[in-house]
Order: sequence, then C-alpha cells, then structure tokens
Amino acid sequence: MFRLNNYFMILFRCFHASPELLARRRNEESGNLKTSKREKKGKFKKRTNVKPPVEAAYVPPKPKKPAKFLQDKPINIFEGMTIIELAKQAGQSIATLQDILINVGEKVQSEFDPLSIDVAELVAMEVGFSVRRIHANEGSDIQPRPPVVTVMGHVDHGKTSLLDALRQTSVAAKEAGGITQHLGAFVVGMPSGASITFLDTPGHAAFSAMRARGAAVTDIVVLVVAADDGVMPQTLEAMAHAKAANVPIVVAINKCDKPAADPERVKTQLGAAGLELEDLGGKVQVVEISALKKTGLDDLEVTLLLQAEMMNLKARIDGPAQAYVVEARLDKGRGPLATAIVKAGTLCCGQLVVVGCQWGRIRAIRDTVGKLTEQARPAMPVEIEGLRGLPMAGDDIIVVDSEERARMLSLGRKGKFEKDRLRKIDEKRTEILEPSEEAPKRAELPVIVKADVQGTVQAVTDALKTLNSPQVFVNVVHVGVGPISQSDVDLGQACGACIIGFNIKSPPTSLSQEATRAGIKIMVHRVIYHLLEDIGNLIVDKAPGTFETQIAGEAEVFCIFELRGRRRSKVADAKIAGCRVFDGCVSRSSTMRLLRSGEVVFEGCCTSLKREKQDVETVDKGNECGLVIQGCNDFQIGDIIQCLKQVLIKPKFISSESGAVRIEC
Repeated sequence: MFRLNNYFMILFRCFHASPELLARRRNEESGNLKTSKREKKGKFKKRTNVKPPVEAAYVPPKPKKPAKFLQDKPINIFEGMTIIELAKQAGQSIATLQDILINVGEKVQSEFDPLSIDVAELVAMEVGFSVRRIHANEGSDIQPRPPVVTVMGHVDHGKTSLLDALRQTSVAAKEAGGITQHLGAFVVGMPSGASITFLDTPGHAAFSAMRARGAAVTDIVVLVVAADDGVMPQTLEAMAHAKAANVPIVVAINKCDKPAADPERVKTQLGAAGLELEDLGGKVQVVEISALKKTGLDDLEVTLLLQAEMMNLKARIDGPAQAYVVEARLDKGRGPLATAIVKAGTLCCGQLVVVGCQWGRIRAIRDTVGKLTEQARPAMPVEIEGLRGLPMAGDDIIVVDSEERARMLSLGRKGKFEKDRLRKIDEKRTEILEPSEEAPKRAELPVIVKADVQGTVQAVTDALKTLNSPQVFVNVVHVGVGPISQSDVDLGQACGACIIGFNIKSPPTSLSQEATRAGIKIMVHRVIYHLLEDIGNLIVDKAPGTFETQIAGEAEVFCIFELRGRRRSKVADAKIAGCRVFDGCVSRSSTMRLLRSGEVVFEGCCTSLKREKQDVETVDKGNECGLVIQGCNDFQIGDIIQCLKQVLIKPKFISSESGAVRIEC
C-alpha cells in the first residue's frame, strides 16, 4: 500500500510540472549519461593503449601436400596377428578394421582375437595397403634341402654352356641367336650324388628384371666372367642384384682355355669393383673353369656344396607350400602354365592356390623333364597347370582352404592392382608440364607386344621404354602371352599401333594380309638384338627431327665493287663483294653471314649472285662470283662470307656392346 502511494505521488508531480522544467531535466540526464560514457572511453583508451591496425598483405595459407599413398609402403602380415596389431601397422582405428571384417564375413568378438593371414591381407588391401607375407619357418618336419643356385653374368660369357656341361646337354645350341632369352630352372645331379637346383638367367641388358627375380629366389649366385673379356656392364649389374638380395657369390672364371685368357686380370677387375675375393683376403671363392673343355667343374661342385653346407640350408616339409613363380606362359592345349620353385612345405595336386591376382585348383604338376608328379618339395622347380588366368612372373603362390577364400583374395588383389595402375597414370599426368611452343613436337609410337612367356613380355616392354626420347614416345597399349590373334589386329587398327611378336610363331597368311590392308606393321623376331634394332630404326623414321643451322659453303672477299643507283629516290647504292668460293657451295636462296677476324659482323639474305655477268643460283668450290647481301655495305678485303642452310637432323639409334640401346637426339 505504501509503495502504491509513492507511485501515484511521482506521477502527480510529473503531471503538474511545467514543460520548461521537464525539458531541463531531460537535458541534464542525457548530458550526464554522455559525459560518463566519454570518460569511460577515454579511461579505457589510456588503460589499454590500443594501437591502430597495421595494413599487411594477405598471405594465403600454404597448400597441404598430398599425403603419399599408403600402397608405397607395404606392411608385414603373419598368421595369427591380432586386430590391434594390424591397426597399429596400418594406422587405422580398431573400429574401422572391425567393420571391414564384418563386411568380408568374419565374426568379430575382441580386438585380441587372432586373424588368419588371408583375412589380414584382405583387410589391409581394403584400407589401401600393399602387404608382405611373413611366413614362420617352424614346423614339425624340418629337413635339409638342396641349394638353389642362380647362374648370372654378362651376355655370351658362357652361362648356359656351363649348365650344359654340368647336365651334359646342348641347350645353348638350340637358343635363337646363341643367347639365352628365358629364365630356366633345372635340377642337376652332381657326380658326388648331391642334387643342385640351377637357375639360368639371360645376360642381355633387356632382361634385368629376370636377373633380379633369379637373385631374389636363390641361395647362391654363380657369377660367370669370361677370362678373355673381363668384367662387363651386366657383370656389375649381377653383382648389384646379388648384394641387394644378400646372397653369397661364387665367381666362375670361364673360357680359361682360350689363348687370350687372363684370369688374374679378371680378379683384379672384380676386386676393383668391390668384390672381396678369397685370394685377396675376402670370402668370395673363385674357380677357374672351361665349359667347352669341361675342366674345373669338379672344383666348382665342391665349392658350391661347401658353401651350401656352411649356410645349413633347411626347410619345412610339412604344411601348406610357399612357392615363387619364375616364369609363366600360355599353352594352347593346357592353358596357363606357371614355372615355380617351392620355398617351403609341400605343393600337392588338387590344392587351391592363389598366384598373384589369379587363382585355381592345381590340375597337374610336372618336373623339369616334363614327367607328372603328385607333389613338389622345397627347392624343386615344377610347372603347375590349372590356373584360371596367367599370373605374373615374380608372384608368390599361396595355398588356401576354400574356393570362396581364393576368389575373395583374387578379387581383392585385382582391385588393388587396378587402383595402383590408375594412380600411377594420374601421377604421370600431373608430372607432365604444359608443352611450350619452342619445344619440338613429340611423336607417339603405339605398339602391341606379344611374346611366348610372361617374363619375356616384361623384358621386351622394359626395353621398349628405354627407347623413349624427347621426340618419340613409345606407348605400349597392350601386352599379352601367346600368338598374334585377330583381336590384336583389330586393336592395332583402332589405335594405329604396330604389333611386335617375340619368340612366337608367325601369324597365318590371312591374318598378315588383313593387317597389310589395314596398314598395320607386324614384326616377329626371335633374337632381342634384331627386335630392338628394328624398333629403333622405326622410331628414327617416326621422329619429327630438329632443324639445325649448318655451313653449306664459305667464300673469301678479294675485291669490292660499288653500284650507284640512277634514281636515288628509288634505287639505293649497293656494294658488291667479289668472292672466291674455297669450301662447299654458295646458294642465292640461303642466308649469308659476314665474318671479320672470326667475329660475326652482319647476317642477312642474299639479293644477287652473279658469275661472269650471269645470274646464277649456286656457285661451287673453286669458282669466283659477285654477291650482294641485303642491307650490308661494309665489306672489306679478307672478309669471310658463310652460306648457311637449315638441315633436318633425325635422332640416332645407338646400341652398345653390352646390348643396351638408346635413342640419341
């Protein structure tokens, strides 16, 4: 009640106040409020000491570099690894991996549950990783195994001849061109009763990948060096492959029966190349042999068996097999065939296997002689058939339990392979800069490669890529194993490619005639030298070439004539140089260069060229002439006039003694 009375009293006072009094009160209240705000603002400025903003150029944030793809760094997987271990290596969360396991049909209970090695590979490939399988060597039945010996060296140093001497065969005589162009595997029974598995690698520069595969699967490398030739480029490359694979080397100095043989010089060269020979205090043993005379083979056998005994080579016999594909080919009657060497376990007929991106059930196993066998044990080279597709040379062979698991692994690997292929294509596209106007045009040479085995296809493809130059790009549009077919001709007609067949039969006459009518060139070769030479000459013809300025002729000024025009308004004065051509020829349509004391004084086109008062187009060496250069009136006796011409320079195909080829622009 008291508050209500006060409220009415205030209203009464305001109602009865005069208008002048109310206006004065409003001004005082508003003035007090403004003053207080200004004071606060002033105090705030003094207290904080705020500086005016400084104008600066905008700096955009640095773009984040694209992270490297995880496929470049493979992770190690093994049998029985847990989800948490796989998550640590892959850098993924456990929940993400568990979701993937559910999608592939695996039951997930705990992150500590062990996974099979096949499931671990599926999960790793799903998140974009390449894998490296780590197999345990432990088993209930571990026995000594024969050594796997790879024979490496330079071309024509006698590698296959050495194997022929050990096996008492003549494989080298059957090879096209007398050189090995395949990677072969053989089991040789030595006179002592022991058996050794030998791998024969080609020595040509184009087969570098084959030598690398041989060094990866071997226990001992026999480095064959010709005593009359010495250390060559492929000898050094074979040493590098052996060192990269951490494989011991035994040097066999071949052709010691030749008059020009000098084994001591070879030893000195090998020591200078970084090989620690036994004669020089190292561990590398050296044996002097002659494959032709079959001398020193017993010493080589003793050396190899001693080296194998020191290495104490043993392998697991029981359990699923682990094998390595050495070579693969396509047989018309038996389908895809893979030559493999068993590393551990026993490979049996009827087993389901996954080989790279392919899978299948083993239908038959054959040894190196071609006889059927039911199983293959460690260090035994065999040829298996029954795969649904042709694998790549260098793939691992793994045994799986079910057809469903084999199909899932095959599909996962195919998807991973396709993703990696597309990624590499995108990376190459981003690396290619925009072509400049001054750069010469680059012609494209599309090719289709067909060969007898998968390793040879890879070798020929790699050799063709070395022929790329700034003027010509070799585009391998398709590769395959087997004879040239109708689909190859259709593809070549669609993209304008030439077809290269290596070590295969010539196509039928009807197919060759159809290719000729379509303008498709088919080249079939059996020797790598001839193939690369033929392709090199084709590239040289295809290249656009570059124009270079060359000197067509030279003349010396021995007198000067002055020609004055009748009408100065129309015809200007000109000086004529009386010259004597002492080299080449001088042409009227060419550009002239005036040299004095070796320095260029003037350069311009020739407007007049006469010989004995007759207008001529060219003046040859030893003749005299008079010429006028447009805009040049500063001739002196003794000057040299050079006649310039534009010449189209084509690239050159160069082949070295080692077999390496290149295109020099």
